[in-house]
Amino acid sequence: MGCDRNCGLITGAVIGAVLAVFGGILMPVGDMLIEKTIKKEVVLEEGTIAFKNWVKTGTDVYRQFWIYDVQNPQEVMVNSSNIKVKQRGPYTYRVRYLAKDNITQDPEDHTVSFVQPNGAIFEPSLSVGTENDTFTVLNLAVAAAAHIYQNAFVQSVLNSLIKKSKSSMFQTRTLKELLWGYKDPFLTLVPYNIPTTVGLFYPYNNTADGVYKVFNGKDNISNVAIIDTYKGKKSIYAIFESDINLKGIPVYRFVLPSKAFASPVQNPDNHCFCTEKVISKNCTSYGVLDISKCKEGRPVYISLPHFLHASPDASEPIEGLNPNEEEHRTYLDVEPITGFTLRFAKRLQVNMLVKPARKIEALKSLKRNYLVPILWLNETGTIGDEKAEMFRKQVTGKINLLGLVEMILLSVGVVMFVAFMISYCACRSKKVK
Repeated sequence: MGCDRNCGLITGAVIGAVLAVFGGILMPVGDMLIEKTIKKEVVLEEGTIAFKNWVKTGTDVYRQFWIYDVQNPQEVMVNSSNIKVKQRGPYTYRVRYLAKDNITQDPEDHTVSFVQPNGAIFEPSLSVGTENDTFTVLNLAVAAAAHIYQNAFVQSVLNSLIKKSKSSMFQTRTLKELLWGYKDPFLTLVPYNIPTTVGLFYPYNNTADGVYKVFNGKDNISNVAIIDTYKGKKSIYAIFESDINLKGIPVYRFVLPSKAFASPVQNPDNHCFCTEKVISKNCTSYGVLDISKCKEGRPVYISLPHFLHASPDASEPIEGLNPNEEEHRTYLDVEPITGFTLRFAKRLQVNMLVKPARKIEALKSLKRNYLVPILWLNETGTIGDEKAEMFRKQVTGKINLLGLVEMILLSVGVVMFVAFMISYCACRSKKVK
């Protein structure tokens, strides 16, 4: 009888040990098998689920605009006063709904290149007004012409054309005109063959954005869909901030660091954005990037909305700004196993430099330079409820189930082993007595 009991206890302990060992082995082996299965489907190549959903995303992407409506144009022109602005928006468009084009795989560096056809559809239900709402904004053509042509004689000629067209430092434009283009009355009088249509995003529809080059994840699943280069240049980067939960899916939040907009003194990688010494205060100003080289010399600068993380000199002459970290920062929510971005918010502000010009009457009374904010945008997308549920079932659900099985086997095995071994030792102790 004692032998039977001891044998049973030893058998129970062995079974517990086996379960514990099996649970421990299942952890790396199971993780490896699931990762292999997932990796096969998330690589961006013909035939995978990921590729099909990546070529034409089923997630709605919206671009929201807030326009800075200037409240005191005459005061600024006559007295060089601070510019008072009032933010109006959002005005929302659906974008990135067209399939990617010119897709080319590069097996050597495990990347895929493509262009993204542009298109924008106005969404009245997600907007505060219509595309015909009007705003008082900086005159883009006048500001750019005075910056590009600084010769006194040329400016005198330009001044006569500006006056003849009844243009000034500021203008009133509809949302549609400001974003997508309008015939500028001043430029139409220039006796040379130059483009006369002006707009912050002109041309847009029927054009393409890119070339983008992203990693396909073939060699490293964690890099899938991450941008390597944009138009042949390295992309901007983001840094890890925190773990969060998005519709039941654990994700990593990455944010655009303030260092990305730092001065070349603080971040030498930004040296190419400092193209002059006066406006940048010897390249020490921060928070704004000069992209005039990309805009044919037009003095366009980008920043975060409301000059978030910018040096005080940028926002000092502008009244009505209220930078807010939560509303104005850029972030990405990335699922760590697949590397897919499940939610993002890309926020940028478009600004234009305007300087005093002695020979141009509309600008001759200015006593300082202004970096005038025109608008800021938020391009955002979030995985839909249906796709989130599918993702949970096919990815996180399997991993959570495997993890649960692993922990149950390990826990039950350890408990059984310890319990039966204690009982066996107790029986042996009684027998000895």
